[in-house]
Amino acid sequence: MLVAGAGPVGMTTALALHARGIPVTILEAESEDRDRSGSRAIYVHGSTLRTLNRVSPGLGSKLVENGLVWPTRRTCWRGKEVFCRTYDSPGGKGDLPHFTSIPQVRTEEFMHEALEDAGIEIHWDSAVEKVDSTEDGVTVETSDGQVWETPYLVGADGGGSTVRKEIGAEFAGDQSENSFIIADVDEVEDDPLPLERLFHYDDPSVGGRNVLLVPFTGGWRLDIQCIEGDDPDELSSDEQMREFVVEVMGEKYADNLTWVSSYKFLQVMADTFIDDHRRVLLVGEAAHLLAPFGARGMNSGVADADEAASAIAVAARSKYDSVAHDEVELFAARREKAARYNLDAAGQALEYLQGDDPVTVLRKEAAAALADYFEPAGEYLDDAPYGPHTPPPIVTTGNY
Repeated sequence: MLVAGAGPVGMTTALALHARGIPVTILEAESEDRDRSGSRAIYVHGSTLRTLNRVSPGLGSKLVENGLVWPTRRTCWRGKEVFCRTYDSPGGKGDLPHFTSIPQVRTEEFMHEALEDAGIEIHWDSAVEKVDSTEDGVTVETSDGQVWETPYLVGADGGGSTVRKEIGAEFAGDQSENSFIIADVDEVEDDPLPLERLFHYDDPSVGGRNVLLVPFTGGWRLDIQCIEGDDPDELSSDEQMREFVVEVMGEKYADNLTWVSSYKFLQVMADTFIDDHRRVLLVGEAAHLLAPFGARGMNSGVADADEAASAIAVAARSKYDSVAHDEVELFAARREKAARYNLDAAGQALEYLQGDDPVTVLRKEAAAALADYFEPAGEYLDDAPYGPHTPPPIVTTGNY
């Protein structure tokens, strides 16, 4: 089988196919020494850790050993603390914690080790250029001049997916109104900040913008939400970001800024996750792009990958085409439902943060006024920026 894309989702797909006894090769458009700067997907859900442990024994545990579980949630409103809670066992008491916080580049390093151990090959500098699917299989042409024949192809080639375009699937959805500036800041090892996730509404130290600060192994993710009239390019300049870092984190972090980028987040999904012949399956950002609130992007992509591998494993061994088609269609039905749910959930958080709805604005102000006297009001302010906490309404393994 072939997988297009060697990001976390593509590598998970390959490992999940290997775990089911299916030989697999990865085609990657970029070079082996490609730039992987930026922490990107730092929050790995417990369900993702369990999936990784299942398809590559010990992989999820390695992420936990090298990641961190922050124990404290803190929220401020216009310079005043409205909620703070520290957990004695923030990761829970199971074999794996509820989450771990680790830079994506470290996650990818452990996945590469797992691929090597499994004997799974990545063909670098092999961008997919053409996909031709039939009832009997898929022909893939790559930029290095090779032609590949495969029973099934998984498109894990990101938001600009060539595989998606080649099968005629199209993105539809919205874009965030506000821009967001995202930065990585190295930890000050001899005098670190407390390990806590901080959200600050209308932080006066940064001109009344919303601020999110989250620790990960070796550093911090700093998110700043732009307000009306902001120029994201100007705000993300080294000089301006240095000022923001000092105001939010302290003078000792002034020279520890390592990466900055600005985004308007897309909220889109493909109109189909499979081709007409049920031979090509889309996963991860090739199938959907989500605002990051609630950390649904990479985590939902890993779930896509595992289910795609399961469908292909059954379909490839089926005696009848009707059974194979049904398995691939079931994958699409389940993951399209999950994507719609995640899209709506991330959209709720995005709408809440953009702050235009008068009812939402009034609710936030009322909760801030009550927070000193009524703890649930503060907890509402702490929870709301991340959207619903419930998983997509589909049955998954590990529930019984």
